[in-house]
Parts: sequence; C-alpha cells; structure tokens
Amino acid sequence: MPQDLIPLPKPISPLLAPAANPPLSVVSLLDRDHSILAFNERVLDWACRPEVPLLERLRFLCIVSANLDEFFEVRAEPHLSASQARERRGPYTEASFEALATAANKLVTHQYSIYNDQLLPAFRKRGIRIMAHGERTPAQRHWVKAYFQREVRPLLIPVGLDPAHPFPQVANKSLNFIVRLGGKDAFGRANDIAIVKVPRVLPRLIRLPDAVSDGETLFVSLSSVIRAHLADLFAGRDVGQFSQFRVTRHSELSVDEDDVENLRTALRQGLQHRHFGQAVRLEVSAGCSDYLSSFLLRQFGLPSQALYRVHGPVNMARLTQLIDLMDRPKLLFPPYKASYPVQLTPGESFFARLKRGDVLIHQPFESFDGVLEFLREAVHDPQVLAIKQTIYRTGADSELMELLREAVRRGKEVTVVVELKARFDEEANINWAEALELIGAQVVYGVVGLKTHAKMLLLTRREGKALKRYGHLSTGNYNPRTARLYTDLSYLTADPLLTADMEHLFVHIASQSHLPRMNRLLLAPFSLHRKMIAKTAALGRLASAGKDARIVVKINALTDEALIQALMAAGQQGVKIDLLVRGACMLPAGLPGLTDNIRVRSVIGRFLEHSRVFYFRGDGVEELYLSSADWMNRNMLRRIELAWPVTDPALRQRIVDECLVAYLHDGRDAWDMGPDGLYRPVNPVAKPAAHGAQAALMARYAAPESI
Repeated sequence: MPQDLIPLPKPISPLLAPAANPPLSVVSLLDRDHSILAFNERVLDWACRPEVPLLERLRFLCIVSANLDEFFEVRAEPHLSASQARERRGPYTEASFEALATAANKLVTHQYSIYNDQLLPAFRKRGIRIMAHGERTPAQRHWVKAYFQREVRPLLIPVGLDPAHPFPQVANKSLNFIVRLGGKDAFGRANDIAIVKVPRVLPRLIRLPDAVSDGETLFVSLSSVIRAHLADLFAGRDVGQFSQFRVTRHSELSVDEDDVENLRTALRQGLQHRHFGQAVRLEVSAGCSDYLSSFLLRQFGLPSQALYRVHGPVNMARLTQLIDLMDRPKLLFPPYKASYPVQLTPGESFFARLKRGDVLIHQPFESFDGVLEFLREAVHDPQVLAIKQTIYRTGADSELMELLREAVRRGKEVTVVVELKARFDEEANINWAEALELIGAQVVYGVVGLKTHAKMLLLTRREGKALKRYGHLSTGNYNPRTARLYTDLSYLTADPLLTADMEHLFVHIASQSHLPRMNRLLLAPFSLHRKMIAKTAALGRLASAGKDARIVVKINALTDEALIQALMAAGQQGVKIDLLVRGACMLPAGLPGLTDNIRVRSVIGRFLEHSRVFYFRGDGVEELYLSSADWMNRNMLRRIELAWPVTDPALRQRIVDECLVAYLHDGRDAWDMGPDGLYRPVNPVAKPAAHGAQAALMARYAAPESI
C-alpha cells in the first residue's frame, strides 16, 4: 500500500431530475437468507485458492461448515415451520423453505467437492492422508482395532429399537450411526434398527503412529474406526445397511423476559434444553439407503428437503483437529505478529498519553495488548476508583475478566454489564457474571427486551481534587482471541463530553432511568436509526441541489429496510454511495435508474472484517462515526448500541485511508455485487501480487520480528 493513499473517488454528477426515476416501491430487495449463503460461497473461495497454504484452505472449509451450522440453528426454523404448516407466516412459506434447501444443498455439494477433489489430493501429494478402512495395511488395521477396543468401545452403548427402547434423544450436531440388523436379537425378536451415539469426548481424528505409517503422516477418522467395527457392537447379528448421521436443531434460546424473576436462572435452565430443540436439518452419508434416511426423517419430523447427503464426514467442522495435529508450519499462513499500537509508547502512562489526545488502535494489525494494558494500568493504579465495562463476548478463558476480578480484590468499584443472551456465549457469560458477583462486583444484565451490544470501558480516576474519566470504545468484543482474527477499531479517549455520555449510558443501563441529552454518542434504540436516516436524507437534498454528496458505509450486514430505502432515495438524488458489506446485504446495487449510484462490495480476507465505519460528506463537510452496530433492524431497534464521532482530523483521515479507501481499491480479495444481485470477484484470475487491503495493512503494521 502506498504511503499516501488515493483519496475517495469524486462523486459523479448528481441526477438532474430525480423525480423522473421510478418509485422506490418497484425495487425488490434481495433475500436475506440467500445473501447469507452467498457470503459463505465467498468464504469458500479461499479454500480453492492455490496460493493459500493447504491447512489454511482446510480451515476456510471448516469455517463454512461452522457458519452453516449456525445458519441452520438460527435461520431455518421459520421456513421449515411455515412449510410444515403449509401456510404463509410473514415472509416464510413452503416455497421459501424449498428454495432455501436447494441453495443450501448446492453450497454443501460445492463444499464437499472441494474437499474430495482438491484438498484430499493436495494432502496426499504431501504425504498426508486420512485413511479409509479399505486403504489400510494389515498392520494399520491391527492398530486401529486395538485403538477401538481400548479407547472407543468402552464408551459406546448401541441401542436396539423396540417398544421398550424408543428412538433415543439425539443431541444437536452430535455424531451418530444408524444400523439395520439382520437375524434376531437375544430374545428372538426381529427388531432391525439400532442407533449408536458417539460421545463428544472422543477425538474425531486419530493420528497413526510412525511405526505403521510408512514414512507418511496418516490419520483415521473416528467415524471410519467405528464403521469398521460395527459388527463388534452387535454380537450374533448381521450388520447390513448403515450410515453416520447428524441432526441440526433450532438453537435460539426463547425466554419470556417479562415473565421470569431471574433472567440468569431462566437462561441456565434454557441452556439445558438447547441441544434438543426442533430438528431442522439431517445429514447422512451419501450412500445411506432410502430405507434408513426415510426412517430418520420420520423420527425427526422432517421433510425430504431437509435431508443432506454428504460425500465425507457429516461433521466437517471438526476437521480443524487436523490442523492442530499437524506440525507443518509451511502449510499455514506465515505467523503474523501485530505491532504495539503506533500511537502508544510502551511504558508511558495511558492517562498521561490521553491528556494529549485520542488514540486509535486498528486490530488485528495493531495489538489488542494496548487495550489490556490500559485496563491493567487502571487496575494497579490506586488513583483509579471505579471501572465500568460492558461484556458481550469475552470467552471462557479471559485475561480481561481476571483483571476485573483483581480490580475488585483491590477495592475498586467495579460495575460490569454482562449480556447473558449473547448467542452461543450464554454459558460463559453466566459463569463470569456469577464469579464476579461472588467477590463483590456490581453485575448488571442490561435492559429487559434489549441486548446490550455496545462495547465500552470507563475509568474514573482521582486527579488532585477532581475526578477525571477515561474511556475505551470499540467496534468489536473484549475477546483477546478474536481480537487476533477480526478487524476492529479501538478508541481510547479522555474527551470529557464523550466520557460523560458513557457515564450516562452506564447509569441508564443499570437504573433504567431516563437518558439526558447526549453530547456526542448516538444510541440505539433511541437516536442512532433516526440519525442515520436523517443524515442520508440530508445528503440527498444537497445532491439534488447540485452539491457534493458522498456516503461510504463499512458494516457486516445491511438488512434494515428503512435504511435501505433511505440509501436508495439518496442515490436517486445523486449521492455517490459505496457500501462495504461483508455479509448479508438486501440492497440490490447497480439497477439502472434506481440504484446505479450505489456500489456494494464485500471483502473476504485472512481476517474476518468486523469494523463498522459510517462516513458522510456533503458540500465539503465530512463526518465519520465508528459504531458497534450493523445496519440491521435488530441492531437499530432491539439492542443497546452506540456510535461515536471521530472529531480529530488526523484520526479521521487515518480511518478513511485504512478502512475505506484501501478496501474500495482492493484488487485481490473484493467481490462486487452486480445488478442481478450476484457477487463477482474483482480479480477472477488469482494474482497474489494484486493489491489486497488486509495484506497491505499487515505489511504496514507488522512488528519488526514478523517481517
């Protein structure tokens, strides 16, 4: 990336007669769920790139599997329920379920073709193989049999189905086998179906010892080990048809917050039932017989469209174990060590530094350690009297949470707003909340009916006779692990107006008292949605008057219809709009006369794009906001979210250069949406030397030892 990045492109001439454009109502928005699947197709592209190290290609394949699991756990149930009821339920119908199943099956087929036709042959060329039973030598079969008898067989309880042994409860995403048996059981009955549930504690891949590997790196999958020894589990019976299978269940926790006395207790009880929610997807081996697949579909109450036949392991996400079991650094991305934040000096007090101005940290290119050290200094500084922080996702093992506990032990007033309903992090957050409460921290669970998704940390410090506040705001979570994998912006400030707003917001969340008028913060569900629409409309009016008008928004998803309508109206009035939307986007770009002033671009890179930046420029005046919120209805109207202005011109230009311009000119990892709603790579022929925004930022900020 050049040191002086090219400025934002000039806006095109405004349309002179916007009233002649067709009405906005004729624009059909894109389907959100299909847009999510299209995003995963773009992620899957990384698994196909020959220039990407082999184990990283496998990792991207597994990421798509994990994404699809969550997609079915969260998004499939309304479609399925409408289909089964044979009635329209809002936007969900029998046809919408069938269309979604067709699109998902196409994606899954593509995924397994990459695994079988590209990745496995590439691994074999490097002496790495996952050995099927038929490929194993006698010595390898002997070792596998011994392993089965020693490690696996004692944990398996095959269940033969009869009136006394009904179909067992099968947990969400667990590995299982269904077997059709010949002959009669010990009591002379001809019950022919048995189920084998595979415990989660067993590793899904096992490395064969060097003594039987003939100089190669060989693995066997747990499913193939069990498959090869099914007969050992059913003495005296003939094992006929069989298949591995896996069911995905609807996993959204449903708790009536108005009807529970203790939200934490209600959620913990709900977690116990999450693994056994409504079935929404059934995966079986490609060779599974119609008899067995039909039997399973009946047991789970699923239609045939919910069946996915796969040519490989049904639990592909667990293949990440192969990456952990390998010691092949050349098959991984070169290690990247982030630099210490360039605006900070190691050893200098954060409080002294922030008196000179705000600090921006661009993660993961700059290290999240800067945020941890900010909190660490506060914990050990006797002049810091109070610490307030929001927690949405922090992980089960978190240094940051340990620092908060240490702050309590040192006698500081610690208030933590823990969002108990952070999807799939509920249990970790409940455990942290209980641990903090036990040692005397004030733990708040947010506002009934609203998730607290805002990311902020506020310190109150005694300085002479006065109390001074210092704050941290972020577009991402306080999770040190994901801070190395997600692009986010951290903002450290001593701005008295901004920190006063943060104080008011903490008091509001804890006491649910009315908010005073904010100085700088825009808040959801109060002002953020309305302000974004108003700013967009104001630029539309400027463009209609022939003035310069420009909008660039970088977000993870765009699905809020009111914001989409505002953007389309502004575009028709002549505003030049660029939308950097990583995932789901319902706005169709480039439609002649309707959205041809709007470009939608998605950048998929080594790191997950996660920062949210809102840029508005009108008649030479520019505003830039950072935010915790995507442009989704839930973020704007059903969550506590915040956006804050970047008023320092130098920091604002840095964000424009690094988060907007660099991505608008990405020639390697970007995909542009066409008028048909489909995304096409800007560089259809792999050219590793082409400009990639993330690669350029890595080169700019890498620590000296990682270059």
